[in-house]
Amino acid sequence: MTPLPRRRALCAALAVASALISPLAAALDYDSSQIYVENCVVNWKNQTYRAKWWTPPGHTPDHVDTAPNPWDTSWERVATGTPTGCPGEPVSPPPGEPGPGNPGEPGTPGEPREVLLSRLLADEAALTASPLMQSVRRSIRTLDNATVEAVNPGRPQNPANVRRVESIVDEATFDYLFPLRQPEYTYHGFLQAVAKFPSMCADYDDGRDADAICRKTLATMFAHFAQETGGHESWREQEEYRQGLMHVREMGFDETKSGYNGECGANGWSTEAWPCGTWPDGRYKSYFGRGAKQLSYHFNYGPFSEAMYGDVHLLLDSPERVADTWLNLASASFFYTYPQPPKPSMLHVIDGTWQPNAADLADGRSPGFGVTTMIMNGGVECGGTGPEHAASANRITYYRAFAAKLGVPLEPNEKLGCRGMKEFAENGAGALPIYWENNWTQEPGCKLVTYQTAHSALKDGDYVQCVRRAFPDVEIVDDTQS
Repeated sequence: MTPLPRRRALCAALAVASALISPLAAALDYDSSQIYVENCVVNWKNQTYRAKWWTPPGHTPDHVDTAPNPWDTSWERVATGTPTGCPGEPVSPPPGEPGPGNPGEPGTPGEPREVLLSRLLADEAALTASPLMQSVRRSIRTLDNATVEAVNPGRPQNPANVRRVESIVDEATFDYLFPLRQPEYTYHGFLQAVAKFPSMCADYDDGRDADAICRKTLATMFAHFAQETGGHESWREQEEYRQGLMHVREMGFDETKSGYNGECGANGWSTEAWPCGTWPDGRYKSYFGRGAKQLSYHFNYGPFSEAMYGDVHLLLDSPERVADTWLNLASASFFYTYPQPPKPSMLHVIDGTWQPNAADLADGRSPGFGVTTMIMNGGVECGGTGPEHAASANRITYYRAFAAKLGVPLEPNEKLGCRGMKEFAENGAGALPIYWENNWTQEPGCKLVTYQTAHSALKDGDYVQCVRRAFPDVEIVDDTQS
């Protein structure tokens, strides 16, 4: 899961980021501290490259020749001599205000000042009070690991969402659906992955059918497992939809092979927020695809580690755990519940929380399995006017099979594919700003933005950390202690 189509877990094609890019220039050389939006063209090591989607700082074009799939890198090589530069004009700040700079860049120190912690907490509460933000915060809550580790198949004390999943997919059914899976993928681990994220297959208090939503959730996730980690081998006796979870590590990679770490040596907030682990000889650890979601890149391992353990370092230092433990399935639950603005989460698509607005409908995004493919890998598999992309067509076939097995009705008008569907945009209903950025005013505070920064509104304490970073001259006085 990555800056993520297929590998893009937490980054997205964000038009607002164009405000951070210089206008077209005669020669634009790649800068590791810069964000690049879709269609930026840069020079790098005597070659010319185009950004296929939003690209975070430090993600160099180095992977173009070595990436096993086109979706494994956001860059593609273009003809030498292609004009370099980026679309859009920079946004000028209001008179008297500093420019936007890079996400998380500190403001200019001034006279020593104080601000009360209670005021900052009140500001944060007001900025995150929208119903959608509150819904997202509830949907990403996690269960403590001690309770998760106590989960076992058939245990009466299992959490309610786990018991619901067990009633739909018991161990024998799991074995039937994934007969060729690698031994690291276990039914026990699957239940733990469900337990860690209580919003998955949860109860609803507003009349929604929790059992039906859970069945659809599982059919959707399993279909994507089959495409992402399946054998796709028609000669086998097991149907292709039952060939999922055959790969726990990305094909061509093992723990001794370097890859997906070219950005680790770059200076910038992303490597500061999610510092890459190193081997004893100083080489950076490799963040190739692992697990059912094929989690990739340090800027996805870090947030996943924090969601699981409250510590970004654990999985950055030991990325192999995403392959060798129950985290290989928990990474898929993480991807399912977390939004990637301007994309909504898969959870909110499937349970109906996400309702497309007029812009979404005009761009072909409507509720159904097809829009989950757009979330998963839309930059590669969706859009266009021709036939359905082969990978998207596979997903449809697998979804139909899992839906039939799990008792999920297919509505006649449900859009199962994503041909002709445009990528999520800033004017869509899923464009929820979830990152904190300097508010670029004289009053200490931060604002919500949709592009990724070091500070998330989904993480407790990050608003205060953003203010501390943006206004280093300000002393934050804790007046909340009695």
